Amino acid sequence: MTGVSTSCLYPMETERALGVLLGQGYRCFEVFLNSFREMERPFLRELKAMGEGYGARFVSVHPFTSAMESMLLFGEYGRRVEEGYDLYARFMEAAAYLGAGHVVVHGQLQGHGSLEDEAYWERFGELYRRGDAAGAWPAQENVRRHRGADPAFLAGMKAYLGPSCGFVLDVKQCRMSGFSIEAVSAAMGDKLKHVHLSDCRGEEACLLPGAGDFDLAGFARHLRGMGYGGAVVTEVYRDGFGGEEELGWSRVQVERAFAGTM
Repeated sequence: MTGVSTSCLYPMETERALGVLLGQGYRCFEVFLNSFREMERPFLRELKAMGEGYGARFVSVHPFTSAMESMLLFGEYGRRVEEGYDLYARFMEAAAYLGAGHVVVHGQLQGHGSLEDEAYWERFGELYRRGDAAGAWPAQENVRRHRGADPAFLAGMKAYLGPSCGFVLDVKQCRMSGFSIEAVSAAMGDKLKHVHLSDCRGEEACLLPGAGDFDLAGFARHLRGMGYGGAVVTEVYRDGFGGEEELGWSRVQVERAFAGTM
């Protein structure tokens, strides 16, 4: 299943971005929730109705608080961490309401705080257990300059937490962090739950799929070889493309490349 993140059109309002992407033919979505109001039921009801009107589905939620997770979830002040768990439980509840299974977690910046690896993994495991009650679960992304960028850290996390973890593979983050897609995805293994797709050309690490020289079909085969059957969503920055119609063109390129594999 292939789709797109509403973050591709940031800072366009989330509901407007969803409308544009539906109009470009997408039917599978990651939703980037950009404010506290967007976690409230009336707003989520509006998004859900928009998707249902087109027969679309939501697969993940991306919190606007990602940049604060070093403090909110992995910091040294216990009371704030508890509040962070409560906040991310709300994101997971929002995801579950939309029918999405996962909430993307960036985690802690490298060099921030004093948590040992096992303490970090324990924190993530507690957040994952909160997901059991919410009906959606956190998924650690391999974001550059964060602890989760390193395949060795991800492999350790998987071994330590067992079933109580999940991962997001972001191919542009692999490019920008210097770790290969093969190494990162191997570390995630069967706990890979979600994929962020982009293209590249030379020094340009984040283009719309189809606009660069990344082997989309080869990547599709790689995921299939891993046994991955989840969603692959386009996630690029707004300055990486021109008009909105380019998103529709890219959708066709991805669907062709992944035809019969997902």
